[in-house]
Amino acid sequence: MVTHGNQDTRPRRSPQGSKGLIPETNKINAATPYDFESKNLTAYGGLLPAATMLEKLGFQRLVEETLRVKRITRVMSLYQFVLAMVLALYVGFSRLNHLRFLEREPMLVGILKVWRLPPQCTFWRFLASLHLEIARQLLEVQRCMRQRVWEAAHVRLKSVTLDTDTTVHTLFGQQMGGRKGYNPHYRGKESYQPILTFLAETREYVMGELHNGDRPSGGQIARHLERAWAALPPGVETVYARADSGFYCWEAAETYEKHGCQFIISARKTARLVEALKAAEWQPSPRTDAAGQCEFHYQPEGWGQAYRFVALRYVKTKTPEAGQTEQYQLFATADYPYRVFVTNLKDGERCAKRILRGDGSV
Repeated sequence: MVTHGNQDTRPRRSPQGSKGLIPETNKINAATPYDFESKNLTAYGGLLPAATMLEKLGFQRLVEETLRVKRITRVMSLYQFVLAMVLALYVGFSRLNHLRFLEREPMLVGILKVWRLPPQCTFWRFLASLHLEIARQLLEVQRCMRQRVWEAAHVRLKSVTLDTDTTVHTLFGQQMGGRKGYNPHYRGKESYQPILTFLAETREYVMGELHNGDRPSGGQIARHLERAWAALPPGVETVYARADSGFYCWEAAETYEKHGCQFIISARKTARLVEALKAAEWQPSPRTDAAGQCEFHYQPEGWGQAYRFVALRYVKTKTPEAGQTEQYQLFATADYPYRVFVTNLKDGERCAKRILRGDGSV
């Protein structure tokens, strides 16, 4: 029998420890050998303090008292289903099929007090059995939990800022309510436009609702803002609001005024508004990167009263295409793109801070 040393000889392991004393510390890099010998090692140890926090805040009792589900669950209780999905979201799993990676995770099944998680189809049947009223009840659970967290953390905000916006949820199929609209990532595909409201100071989710792909109407916007106000924690005295041009309507301004809110809404540049911008008196804008700024009072068509409009304009620079030379005109006219906001704020300095807060956008 003929053997070849290169094929039949097992390679020897490289020494992983030094025989002598090392005067300097070893640096950890890609070539550093490692091994695990502990049987109880888990990557989800952070679930334990999260579950302890929920227990201290009375999350289980709140869920069982607020959520009214007629379906009788067998594998796990209602609270165990909700807690499993909440903890999965906490560790970064946003889809139900991701739960298969946690099927026998010792930390998670120990918190839930089960031997293993049920399959994905069981979670889908549980969610499919929930009626539409559950969405309102879940928002009530969230409102109560926010109030308890603020009280436990001694958060006493007297002034908050509500940011309301729409997002794009692309649909891959023939789901009911899908429309072709604004979709920068998948142009031409049908999508939903959920309406969301957040607290700018704490980045907390306040209110949201699933909406079809059409632009929300004035009545839908007013109802959403009313629900967002009802979800605010007690103790808030002053409320500011910011919204993009999708909420530029009289119903939104009327709702803000009804609650004594100081608002800033990005205005849609209609033909009538552009004419008012061209006729306005423009001044230099040294505190911004704009070429000029102006403000004027203007009443849009269909609005009950006139409001203060603040606008910035920028010089549009046209660069010649590759292989072409720039052609100069005898009578060149500046083409300005505008950023226009409608507000009921009186102080110009405070208005500018609210407009350009954070990342410079509304």
